[in-house]
Amino acid sequence: MEDIAGWAAPIATMLAACVTAANLGARVTGWGFVIFTVGSVCWTAYAMATNQPNLLWQNVFLTVVNLVGVWRWLGRRARFDDGAQAAAEKSERRDGPTLFPISMLTAASVSGASGETIGTSVDAMASCEDGRISYLVVSSGGVGGVGESLRAVPWTKVSARPSGISADLSQADLQNLDPIQPTDWPARPPVATLS
Repeated sequence: MEDIAGWAAPIATMLAACVTAANLGARVTGWGFVIFTVGSVCWTAYAMATNQPNLLWQNVFLTVVNLVGVWRWLGRRARFDDGAQAAAEKSERRDGPTLFPISMLTAASVSGASGETIGTSVDAMASCEDGRISYLVVSSGGVGGVGESLRAVPWTKVSARPSGISADLSQADLQNLDPIQPTDWPARPPVATLS
């Protein structure tokens, strides 16, 4: 028992850390917390088998925290995501404006004019007065945020649907926009001098 728990605990903890750090959506993060829970239960068993009360109590506490994470991401957040998706799908089948979940603006792939992926949306800026989106911040290049380049794409060049985000520009057009600093975004949308 001690050997199984001694190996399962660190493996589960490392796997869960990778899954949650990837931030691939509510359900994936929720499953990361499920794996974290398995890891903390294994650490608890290992602590009991090796008579380590400090490790035992730490992991009893972490098991409770991880169960809150499971509820938060697989329960609460997943229900909200399902509700947003249902509203978006209903809006596509009815007269009136088509809706999309605003949360999509923080992690969706952005397709270019010819359908190729040109980047990933990281956020958007909107007017306080009327809530209209001014521009979308798109990340391109790099790996895991290292070496990436951010650009502000005017919302007039962007189309959002429940299925994703597209921009009326090519990869070259995106690269022709001035890069923005991660900690210093523009107060106004860039002037669209794109083709």
